[in-house]
Amino acid sequence: MPWIEHDHASSDALVAHLVDTLIDTCNHATREHRSAWLALAGGRTPLPIYAALAAALPSASLTVITTDERCVPHTHPACNATALRAAFAGHAGIVVNPLTREDGDVQASLKQTRAMLALNQQPFDAVLLGMGADGHFASLFPGADNLAEGLALDSQTDAIATLPDPLPPEAPFARISLTLPRLLRASAVHLVITGDDKRRVLRQAQHQDAVDACPAGKYPVAALLHASDHCVQIHWSP
Repeated sequence: MPWIEHDHASSDALVAHLVDTLIDTCNHATREHRSAWLALAGGRTPLPIYAALAAALPSASLTVITTDERCVPHTHPACNATALRAAFAGHAGIVVNPLTREDGDVQASLKQTRAMLALNQQPFDAVLLGMGADGHFASLFPGADNLAEGLALDSQTDAIATLPDPLPPEAPFARISLTLPRLLRASAVHLVITGDDKRRVLRQAQHQDAVDACPAGKYPVAALLHASDHCVQIHWSP
């Protein structure tokens, strides 16, 4: 099966499980190659995971990028990297590298991200993703003009600039997103989902025909779930 499901009784239990998992990941990576390299989802839901991880890794060397970013100035409250830096505040061993320029310019940010990833081709030690109610992950939204470029497993592109269509009213911004093949270049991929509504979307994506788990399908997350030769760790809580 291309995924393994972990059901947690509460959001606190989910956080505790993922913190333990990521601690093990970071410790292993530090032993193997002196530092850990993670791609982490933005948004409010995973922030408690990051704060607890920072508290539990007093001496770790860890480099983090976001899986996607809104093209806004770093002073804007919608900036994912700024939120991650706040969650990891006070930990000198954790470095957060943004996907966007300070001013949020779209094309300059895309160029910066592609250059950074070109210099860091090694697999991520772990990727943590969320999923929206429309089945998007990272910033690979249904309806985006270049969704196919973001999901194509044979793509040589590590990051794209994209514009959700329709724009989410709570965050009506262009985005920089890592592509599916870059996200899958990882030792472990974790998908975090909360609530019954999103679980219903997950079930529909899981049952979407693997042949149709592509941009033409209803839910982009199906392409992640049905990617051959990869196993996604799914974490759910009410």
